Amino acid sequence: MTTSAIVGSELLAAVEAAIRAPSVHNTQPWKFAVTGDRIDVYADRDRQLPVADTRGAALRVSCGAAIFNARLGVAALGHEAEVTLLPDASDPDLLASVAPGRARPPSPAEAALYAAIPHRRSNREPFLDTAVPLDIRPQLRDAALAEGAWLDLLLGPPALDMAAYLVRAANRVLNRSDAYRAEVAAWTHDDGASPSAGGAPPEPNDFLARGDLGGTVAATGREFEREPLVAVLGSEGDRPQDDLVAGQALQRVLLTATHAGLVTSLMSQPIEVPAVREQLRVGLRRFGSPKMLLRVGYGPPGPPTSRRPLADVLLSARRRA
Repeated sequence: MTTSAIVGSELLAAVEAAIRAPSVHNTQPWKFAVTGDRIDVYADRDRQLPVADTRGAALRVSCGAAIFNARLGVAALGHEAEVTLLPDASDPDLLASVAPGRARPPSPAEAALYAAIPHRRSNREPFLDTAVPLDIRPQLRDAALAEGAWLDLLLGPPALDMAAYLVRAANRVLNRSDAYRAEVAAWTHDDGASPSAGGAPPEPNDFLARGDLGGTVAATGREFEREPLVAVLGSEGDRPQDDLVAGQALQRVLLTATHAGLVTSLMSQPIEVPAVREQLRVGLRRFGSPKMLLRVGYGPPGPPTSRRPLADVLLSARRRA
């Protein structure tokens, strides 16, 4: 099959994969324009969080994850995916173009990650007290590096205590804001982070303080794992393009974990408070920009979250000439 043999209707399969990407509070802040030769990925500003994400960084990270899924979708069609980030300086909402390049079968890694897309779900419930094997941990770091980002595993009490302190500090700052609490509540419904996927409500003695997404008390009655594997994903810079790079890396890491039989959850609170994000960067001794905290371990997959219908995310015509 040549590049010209791919038509827009076939590229819709790649868009279907893209909309399975994770997003902050399940906002799904993306739109797509499909033509005969490419998928254009747009920011949906109506779904940006004006309080928690004033800069649009979380929106771009979320869209970056969708871009990665679209790449895998194109690979599954038998083509190398050619990605151009921010292709039109006059249209900052056009975040990327994903086009089929030379014909080739998907690599074993691409096939495995593509197969993991429907199985990746955030799990905010307690994980098992089973350590992530030492041979899997480098695979997670390598997944981030393959996309031009970095992933630091926080190992040992000092690193974990730092993370826990900063998560609690960010939660205190955020929850003092009536506007922030109202924003979270507005997205705790079937189109956002629904209570069924919200996990147990936070407890005062939680080691890693969680945001309250309206979940119910865990039926298991178990406490959260005593020694969680926590990681910080970041980029080399803090430009819009770096956010998109980080989002692609994030999704590669999450799908790598899913393929390995692991479950994950995301914690964005320390990223949403600039002063805390800077403390985290300094604590990690990084020159780049932290973009997300991840909790990784073993446990049942989280419940599915709702997804916008394909018709809701497709633009009726190309916005670019």
